[in-house]
Amino acid sequence: MSIAIEPPETTINQEGKQFSPVAIMFCVIIGVIILLMIPLKLPVGPMYWDLIVYIDGAYRVSIGQVPSVDFFAPVGPLAYWLVAPLLTTFNNAQPLLLVQWSLLLVSAPPMFVILAHVNHRSRSTAFALLLPFLFFQLSPMNVEQYSSYPSVDGYGIYNRHTSVLLYILVCGLIFIRGQRLLFIVVTWTCLALFLLKITGFIAAGLLCTFAFVAGRISMRVALGIVAAFLLALIALDAALGVVRAYLADILLLVRLNEGNLLSRFLQAGSLHFGILAPAAALSIALFVLKIGDSPIGQESPVAPAYGALARKLDNNSPWLAVAILAGLFFETQNTGGQALILIWPVLLSVLLGVHRLSGASLILVLSLIGAAALPPFINVAHRMARALVVQAKFVDVPNEGLKTLGQVTQRPEIVERAVKMRAVYTRFPETFRFLADSNLLPAFTLYSELDFQVGWLMAADEAVQAIRNYESANNIQFKTIMSLNFVNPFPFLLNRDATRHIAIGADPSRAVPAPDAETLAAVSKTDLILYPTCPITDANDALLSLHRSAMATHRPVVLSACWRGYMRQ
Repeated sequence: MSIAIEPPETTINQEGKQFSPVAIMFCVIIGVIILLMIPLKLPVGPMYWDLIVYIDGAYRVSIGQVPSVDFFAPVGPLAYWLVAPLLTTFNNAQPLLLVQWSLLLVSAPPMFVILAHVNHRSRSTAFALLLPFLFFQLSPMNVEQYSSYPSVDGYGIYNRHTSVLLYILVCGLIFIRGQRLLFIVVTWTCLALFLLKITGFIAAGLLCTFAFVAGRISMRVALGIVAAFLLALIALDAALGVVRAYLADILLLVRLNEGNLLSRFLQAGSLHFGILAPAAALSIALFVLKIGDSPIGQESPVAPAYGALARKLDNNSPWLAVAILAGLFFETQNTGGQALILIWPVLLSVLLGVHRLSGASLILVLSLIGAAALPPFINVAHRMARALVVQAKFVDVPNEGLKTLGQVTQRPEIVERAVKMRAVYTRFPETFRFLADSNLLPAFTLYSELDFQVGWLMAADEAVQAIRNYESANNIQFKTIMSLNFVNPFPFLLNRDATRHIAIGADPSRAVPAPDAETLAAVSKTDLILYPTCPITDANDALLSLHRSAMATHRPVVLSACWRGYMRQ
């Protein structure tokens, strides 16, 4: 199957320039900036408190802390470096939108390069690459759904970001022919992926290795990419010491999350079977029907020098298979995200040549392309539409001291239930103490429940008011605040210092290493350590046990019905 490419556009009138993909993307970015200036509100979703991990990390960066050096993080430093300057620049922005759109700082530059290059040959192809990028980059939604009620996803953000960068990388590998431009795009995206999430970087390594073997990347450019990548990391480490610390954190996380990789592949495969099955079937069909010609119908300019193997590999069928494998590997470590959108550029490459097919082959290929491409788009679009449409019926989550974290809504009955559950937690603490001692949560999916997430935000607001009241009544100020909980927004909310060397996103089952002497020393110097009791949970108890030896000089104090404090004497 040979794929026809539209002829280069030798003349573009003024109207054409205004509606070029590059111009459209520029206008969208301007629109994003305007929206970040407006205090928008979004409905709280399941596991929404994951968002606060970003806010905590970004605030720590803004007060001079370095990720992995001054605190243990579940992902790479780029996540917090991107958000930190925006957190102070757009102080009215809805925080989930701020975090979701922060990736544009690194995703937009390579996408501009790709669009400008592709647009020179085919404007329609450039738009076909642009529109999925914008849709998934701008949508704060995952493919997975953990609640049947309309809401947005504050969890899996770094997975969504990684998926977008992998999409850009595949766009470059498939559609860029110039080696200099390919050097820029591959180096930029791989560096961003390494600093964002290591599993995404490994997936990118698989894609780049295949591109090299298939003759898409020349030996000279491959060596240049490796050299530029290493030089950038050496410079970062020399300036901040962050690379060595980040690698050490990765090794710790690997040890904390040891498991059977095969079982993770099976889990990811079953979760995303609706995408994987038609995509894999399409790859097989392209191979069997011998319609798997070179992506975009043009052999790479360096492929002939690589011989017959490169020419066989540089086809849509192997490219799709490798993209599936890379995407599936990345999903083995994910709870939520925009799974497998990196296969879209390959599907587009196949689609560009279907006009040369006919009969059963045409129907088969078009059906499999649609079956593989549509599920993530339909899921995300449907959930986003529901979340926006029902906003008029939702009510604000009551709060006074949550800053922009309080720009959230939910169904009135869910907010009402959150209020009533607080009364249950405070009136019957012995019930929840028994559950915690039995290593049970009050509900099997407690953290996915919308009323828990709403209630937690209200409890955090209660803590802010309680701390302020205690400080005013006793004429003191807690300069450093720590929370024995999954998240700790209180330094950000109260403009205080945050305890160094501890884990953010503190899940003791998989993301909190045993504290060393440096960590325990930092905890011992913390002015106020918070312990939440609405509800009491085994996870919070585990965090208390991990750090108790450093709290010998702290005395307990009751701050409110839902918060116990440990104050440094």
